Amino acid sequence: SALELVPFGIKPLLRRAAAYEALERYSLAYVDYKTALQVDCSVQAAHDGVNRIDKALLEKDGVNWRQKLPPIPTVPVSAQTRWSVPSAQAPGANTPPATAPLGEGDKTAAGMERARMLKEEGNELVKKGNHKKAAEKYSESLKLNKECATYTNRALCYLTLKQYKEAAQDCTEALKLDPKNVKALYRRAQALKELKDYKSSIADIKSLLKTEPKNTAALKLLQELNRA
Repeated sequence: SALELVPFGIKPLLRRAAAYEALERYSLAYVDYKTALQVDCSVQAAHDGVNRIDKALLEKDGVNWRQKLPPIPTVPVSAQTRWSVPSAQAPGANTPPATAPLGEGDKTAAGMERARMLKEEGNELVKKGNHKKAAEKYSESLKLNKECATYTNRALCYLTLKQYKEAAQDCTEALKLDPKNVKALYRRAQALKELKDYKSSIADIKSLLKTEPKNTAALKLLQELNRA
C-alpha cells in the first residue's frame, strides 16, 4: 500500500523484501532488494539482502535460478533523482525541490542504469561462455558504478582466462565494499592458489568458513591447499 502511494520508496521496498524473505518467497524478496539498489546503490541492507538471496536461490533452483526470477522493474531516473535529494515536500510530490542539482542527479542516475545494463550484458555473455567479452562489459560497468557483484563477476572471467593477478585484484576491490563477501573470498583464494601464494589463499578460505562453515567448495579447496 505504501508503494502505491510513493512508488519506489526505499523503506517500503526493504521492509517488504524482508517480509518476503521471512516467508521464504526468495524470488520476490530478490526483486525488491534489487529495485531498492536501483533507487540508491549505497543501501547496505539491500546489498546484504541480495547476497543472502543469491545463496538461497542457488540452493533452491540451482545455477539457472536467475532465469526463474520475475521481471525486475526499471526505476525511472526521476525516482532515483527524487530519492537521492533530501526534500521537505510532501511524500509523493512529483516535482523535485528547486535546490536539487538536477543535471548532476540525472546524469548519476542515468549512469547507474547504464552500469546495470552493462552488467546484465556481461552476465549473458558469461552464460554463453564468452568470458573475454563479458570482462569488457563488466569493465565498462565499473567505470560508471563500482559494485561488489560486478567485481566478483569480472574476477570469475579473469580466473577462466587465467589472468590470476587481475582476478585477485578485483576480489580485493569487492572486499573493500563487502568485507565478508563469500564469492570474493573464494575467488581470491582460487587466484592466490594459482599464483602459489598458499598462505594468503588459506587465510581467505578460513575467513570464508567463519561465515559459511559448511561451504563444500571452500572445504575442498582448503584440503587441496593443505596438500600443496
